[in-house]
Amino acid sequence: MSALRAALPRAALYTGGFLGPFGGSVVVSMLPEMGEDLGVTAATAATSVTAYLGVFAAVMLFSGTLGARWGQARTVRFAYLAYATVSLAAALAPTLTVLLGARMLQGAANAFTTPLLLAALAALTPKDRLGRALGLFGALQAAGLTFAPLVGGIAAEIDWRWAFVVLAAAALALACVGLPDTPESDADSPAGRARLRDALRPRIVRIGIVALLGWGAIGGINFLLAFRAEDVFDLDPSQRGALLTLLGLAGILTARRVGILVDRIGARRTVLIGALSGAALVVTIGTVTNLAVVAVAWFLAGIASQCVLVGVNAAVLGDPGPNRGGAVSVVQAFRFGGGAFAPLALTPVYSADPTAAFLVPAALLAVVTPLAIPAPPRPDSPGKDGVRSS
Repeated sequence: MSALRAALPRAALYTGGFLGPFGGSVVVSMLPEMGEDLGVTAATAATSVTAYLGVFAAVMLFSGTLGARWGQARTVRFAYLAYATVSLAAALAPTLTVLLGARMLQGAANAFTTPLLLAALAALTPKDRLGRALGLFGALQAAGLTFAPLVGGIAAEIDWRWAFVVLAAAALALACVGLPDTPESDADSPAGRARLRDALRPRIVRIGIVALLGWGAIGGINFLLAFRAEDVFDLDPSQRGALLTLLGLAGILTARRVGILVDRIGARRTVLIGALSGAALVVTIGTVTNLAVVAVAWFLAGIASQCVLVGVNAAVLGDPGPNRGGAVSVVQAFRFGGGAFAPLALTPVYSADPTAAFLVPAALLAVVTPLAIPAPPRPDSPGKDGVRSS
């Protein structure tokens, strides 16, 4: 029993990685039912996705630093309780305005969990196994992103509000379990020790730019693929949904292996492999007219995106500088900001030239990533690619 009690916090740490993407995407498949119930169109109900992700990305710029000041375990527990409360508010929302407010607060609460979970994971993991641990965390994030539409669709068959009840129950359970004890949970807690400027160092910002491109130019173009699947291949909604899940499925199946690759060849090399191969795959997805080839390319793009995302997490969490919680928070803010910005930037391009909408992000990914990703530390610096023991 004592062994089980000791293992539960570690399991909850990984489960928290599932909850964030799951909560953000669970509404996607139930937008028509939400809109009908609240008296708005499905397109208007879709603003609930933007409300969540926009606040999530914005608050993460500083949430990791504040969490480090307040203490990781205390902050994460409070954030889960807040997430459970506002999820219940979303379940009971009588109007779209109330629902949007609840979704914004959900995003804010989740911003205080994801970066601190990653920082705690890094503090618990030896440097030679950090990539594997981050790979498993990435696999669970991919699983949350992949299965959210399925669970949301099942809930909508009964009542879409039950999806938020499930979120509230999961967050409450995670709050009860808490985080494992880590050295950094105590070390970073004294007020004033963690500073935002430490998290906004040039090296961290450069890694953040890579994260923005890695997610925005690969996973963030899923809406473009949906457009193309309808315009070129004449797929119906269920067929388009099945096609889009291939990216997340690839993440589930391969993220841990990508983590092993990070441990073997280093974060920077893994990121470059993911970025360059991802750029070629995005071009394939946007130009080839054979559906089977596009489906395979989209699956492989899921592996490429994991190379970038697991790699940037390993690079920032292994950085020898101060305020790792704040640093990973900044990088995650860039990542999800890229996903939120991609539809705004690329939809007009698609309308003007569908092929260019794929070529532009592919070119940015291939050209900017090698320039932005920081070089490994000097030989006298701790660890490969900045990865050091905790």
